[in-house]
Amino acid sequence: MIVNYFGSAAPAETLARQLVQQGGRALAVQADVSDPAAVRALFDAAERAFGGVDVLVNNAGIMVNAPIAETDDAGFDRQIAINLKGSFNTLREAAKRLRHGGRIINFSSSVVGMLQPTYGVYAATKAAVEAMTSVLAKELRGKNITVNAVAPGPTATDLFLNGKPQELVERLSKLAPLERLGQPQDIAATVAFLAGADGSWINGQVLRANGGII
Repeated sequence: MIVNYFGSAAPAETLARQLVQQGGRALAVQADVSDPAAVRALFDAAERAFGGVDVLVNNAGIMVNAPIAETDDAGFDRQIAINLKGSFNTLREAAKRLRHGGRIINFSSSVVGMLQPTYGVYAATKAAVEAMTSVLAKELRGKNITVNAVAPGPTATDLFLNGKPQELVERLSKLAPLERLGQPQDIAATVAFLAGADGSWINGQVLRANGGII
């Protein structure tokens, strides 16, 4: 397994060590997914280390919350570069390099369906990811490669929690009929399902892992 990171090497290296200690094979590799050359180098590293690529989990992303009228060019461009172009860069390489029978798992968001104020640009990038998911699933006909997306709802990650007052977090945790925030392990289990044999008949779909919010 390649554990990709952009800024901080320590968490990725720690995860790679844990996987190795559990009997797996893993390397931490730095790459900015918004840079096509870096993405090519990332896939090169995977092929050198493991002989090929079987699964891509496309989970790099940022969120800049602001009303559309107050969104500056820098915030818009950063979300497009990472959430949309970053996904495109990795999908393009995966479409050329994944071995027969592979899996591609993109990350969208349930905000695409909820369409909340201040999430306009973020939701737009994720809606584009969903569109590419459906299109690529059709383009890879004959290779036995599935392409799906996971669309979490509010999930207790740093990306979601940072900058939110506790009152807002508590209110959002009650939106789902299951009355809690999603946990990282909930989303990981969804990804594992899509990557494994039990998910082999799921293709071109968006799984809204959100506890029933939408």
